[in-house]
Amino acid sequence: MMTDPIADMLTRIRNANAIERPIVEMKATKLKANIAQVLKDEGFIVDFHVGKQEAGEFKDGHKAGEPGTILRVYLKYGPEGEKVIRMLRRSSRPGRRYYQGAKELKKVLDGLGIAVLSTSKGVMSDRQARKVGVGGEVLCVVW
Repeated sequence: MMTDPIADMLTRIRNANAIERPIVEMKATKLKANIAQVLKDEGFIVDFHVGKQEAGEFKDGHKAGEPGTILRVYLKYGPEGEKVIRMLRRSSRPGRRYYQGAKELKKVLDGLGIAVLSTSKGVMSDRQARKVGVGGEVLCVVW
């Protein structure tokens, strides 16, 4: 049993990014798919798909949370191979939850990075949370 699946997701992305892999796969959950959606919206990854591995092929179009589904994340690199994700760090952990209110949210690296939050209105970046006026649990920080 895995105690922190979000930390596992971030570590897989960090490791794949370190060796400049184009694709990284992991077990899919709704929360992981929502985090991947925020990373895509903010321009840190190219795309992501949720599907199943059947007979050696990746079949797209399944829902996250179904048994046996895989989240496939397509990492983004610059024109000369430079990494778009330079730092990916887990903020809130199972042993130490980290919450911030809407007024406490500060810009990450003066706006160059983002914080991914789990709010009452769903998973969103700190920019969106400031716009909507909600706070929540800070899942990770990316720049």
